[in-house]
Amino acid sequence: MEAGAGDRKVVVVGGGVAGAMLAKHMQFDADVVLIDSKEYYEVPWARSRSMVEPPFAERSLIQHTDYLSNARVTASPAIDVTESEVLTAEGRAFAYDYLVIATGHVDSTPRSRKDRLEQFKQDNKRIRSSSSVLVIGGGRTGVELSAEIAADYPEKKVTLVHEGPRLLQILGPKASEKALRWLKSKGVDVLLGHSIDLDAISEGQQSFTTSAGATITADCHFVCAGRPLGSSWLQHTLLKDNLDRFGRLKVDENLRVRGRKNVFAIGDVVDLPEIKQGFSARKHAAVAAKNMKLLLRGGKEEKMAVYKPRSAAAAAPAVVSLGRRQAVAQFPFTTVSGYIPGLFKSKDLYVGWNRRKLGLETDII
Repeated sequence: MEAGAGDRKVVVVGGGVAGAMLAKHMQFDADVVLIDSKEYYEVPWARSRSMVEPPFAERSLIQHTDYLSNARVTASPAIDVTESEVLTAEGRAFAYDYLVIATGHVDSTPRSRKDRLEQFKQDNKRIRSSSSVLVIGGGRTGVELSAEIAADYPEKKVTLVHEGPRLLQILGPKASEKALRWLKSKGVDVLLGHSIDLDAISEGQQSFTTSAGATITADCHFVCAGRPLGSSWLQHTLLKDNLDRFGRLKVDENLRVRGRKNVFAIGDVVDLPEIKQGFSARKHAAVAAKNMKLLLRGGKEEKMAVYKPRSAAAAAPAVVSLGRRQAVAQFPFTTVSGYIPGLFKSKDLYVGWNRRKLGLETDII
């Protein structure tokens, strides 16, 4: 560490894929504080599996302090940013020399790991006690949850409602078609072009009417749509003018918020034209960390690393699991489905790989 560099303060807001990795990268090069609404990092693509198999979450929910041995963690949402401090909901103020916004999307998950594990158990209890399940939203999460339930509980009637004309709209039409075909082969009833008013539904509701007038009866339901970006808290801060009309932070090629020398933004909350996936979030974290380390050493700005968003043709493979053994994978020039792409993700859902990246054992003993 450069002399004096460890005295410089780096505040990271958001403990998802990008924020967790950035904090880990920086913890021995500065005085790092991670501000997150919860005490743990959650491997996001393991959620659906954890709902059908709650013990799976023991590996995919990781206390921030388990991988941050040289950083401070505060489990309270950030509510304001000034030129020199971040204020949290519990009334604490954290000074920064460099700030990183990595708040991704809003999740209504519990603060503690223990409560999150219990939430998965309750979700599983709802699934097991139901003969019919409604999944609202046909993006990646909705497709994977529908597939997990159909694979593990083939006797249950699963209905997937999606307002768009095809599933997995962030991917290409071939991926959508293959996922749809697989779900239908497992007996999932897929309704495209239908939406359900999320504000009008309630816990325990069993009858639902779609925008197209269809009536669906289900013993339980899960909402896998409508997650807003985690940037609304910035609308009344000094960064309000750095948000685009979609609520995304505008960044430059070095991943600094435009017009801000010491504020970086990474992950899903930025305005980069690319598929939002874990691979990209990790690349953001690596580039931002490299640039902050350079600046902490007194390096010249022109030496900073440049992040180049990948076009769809050059993007990393996007894999959507279909139960425990199969998947649909979109590569730059082809899309495949079945057991072969399932080998890449579906068994472990990259949980072991995530744990290794955080410097942890892949399994819990």
